[in-house]
Amino acid sequence: MKVRFMGAARTVTGSCYILNAGSHRFALDCGMHQGGTEIEQRNWDTSIYRPADIEFFIITHAHIDHTGLLPRMTKNDFKGRIYATPPTADLMRIMLLDSAHVQEMEAQWRNKKSQRHGGKQVAPLYTQRDAEAVFPLFEPVPYEKPFAPFPGLEINFRDAGHILGASMVEMWTEEGGARMKLVFSGDIGRPAQLIIEDPSIVKDADFLFLESTYGNRDHKDEDASLDELADAVAYSYGNRDKVIIPAFAVERTQEMIYSLYLLQKDGRLPKDMPVFVDSPLAIQATEIFRRWTQYMDQDTRRLLANREDPFAMPNLHYSLTTEESIAINNLKGPAVVISASGMADAGRIKHHLRHNLWREGASVVFVGFQADGTTGRKIIDGAQKVRIFNEDVAVKAKIYTINGFSAHAGQSQILQWLSHFEKNTMQVILVHGEYAAQQVLADRIKERFGMKTLIPDYLEEIALKPGVEPARVAYSEKAPAGIDWDHLLDDLEHTVARLRLQKTDLDAKGAAQQDEIRNRLLEAGRRLSDILPD
Repeated sequence: MKVRFMGAARTVTGSCYILNAGSHRFALDCGMHQGGTEIEQRNWDTSIYRPADIEFFIITHAHIDHTGLLPRMTKNDFKGRIYATPPTADLMRIMLLDSAHVQEMEAQWRNKKSQRHGGKQVAPLYTQRDAEAVFPLFEPVPYEKPFAPFPGLEINFRDAGHILGASMVEMWTEEGGARMKLVFSGDIGRPAQLIIEDPSIVKDADFLFLESTYGNRDHKDEDASLDELADAVAYSYGNRDKVIIPAFAVERTQEMIYSLYLLQKDGRLPKDMPVFVDSPLAIQATEIFRRWTQYMDQDTRRLLANREDPFAMPNLHYSLTTEESIAINNLKGPAVVISASGMADAGRIKHHLRHNLWREGASVVFVGFQADGTTGRKIIDGAQKVRIFNEDVAVKAKIYTINGFSAHAGQSQILQWLSHFEKNTMQVILVHGEYAAQQVLADRIKERFGMKTLIPDYLEEIALKPGVEPARVAYSEKAPAGIDWDHLLDDLEHTVARLRLQKTDLDAKGAAQQDEIRNRLLEAGRRLSDILPD
């Protein structure tokens, strides 16, 4: 078997692994690349996936960094099945439509700007119609119900404890009479997380593809995280200002609602402090959570059975319309606002940050991973200003980073989950993590278990055989045809124009930062020159 890494290789987004087993070619996950311009450019070159040649997709969970390119696949002739758990299928429907809406709005904004300068029009990455074409291909499969997409391949979904319906994937293959087991961890959740069951225990595999988002650090415990959230509430309530929480619409928003419910029960959320969930997607996701209560943990099911609903607190308000969203920023006095996106790069959260980030009495609470290059990452890294809607907004609010609410396991939790595997001869391939975190985790795995690890790079391919270390394979396929050169050149011209407009921002940086940016831009230019004909 061969595995090629189409994303989530030395980075945390774009999860997709294409597998070749005998004459069969299929894929696990199909995520969107998120972060800086260079990373996001990967979303456009769908031809390298060869969608028409992919027989089926196996989806671990609904987050866009694991599913967001499925509409690009159907748009480019993928016609196979998409296997996922029932809650994942339901969540994908709303998340892919929302993502398509964002793509359409972004293209519309760029075209308006381009038209004013006499430039060319650009198409969205995909449309809502493209997203809708994905839905008939869904094949829901519950946990612990093994299935065989073709003879010689068996798949089993296990609970990953990450978000509602999220899966680990057990995969057994048989080639040339040799049987081999692969395990894809998906995104592993942290134990004792609110709402969701703990991650399933797996004890054996020949090859483990292990996520490593927090491979270099641990989270605060749940009680400390709840205390820190209470501190943010008290700080902004005392200043008659707002608490702004950028949160992923699926799972993180629901967990934050549950956490605020716990604070209210404990008397630490003032009764006159309204809580707004300002994300149509999060509201739809909450309804899906209510639909699939059998995928929740025992504590939450017991609470709901007793008609004590954390998602229906008296001071909780769901803001569906644009008018309701605007009204939140016109509201005087303290409030808690939970809004998407979780990395503060798109959606309604940008409006709330623009209205509150500069206010010293406000607080901004980050409760999830912030990828390199995102607005959220810039804020937690200490930026004094960030660019929102073409305006420099000062960062004066009190910033909280509470990783204890993460849906990802921390380093110690990853190692604890790994300790259940019975053979130290298992090969571990680290995915879905930034390279520095992966290197730290690889060292810990070697020290504690004596297991060998591999950290693949983007587009690298490896060959797997039982009892043999993964062999790196030179990629020998012909370069794909059909690159949209007009779009690529327009995008480059747009980037150069934006750099010219923001030169004052570069001038304001320190000498070391200027040198780093200049060197990276020059290196990018050299790489472009290398591919051009003589």
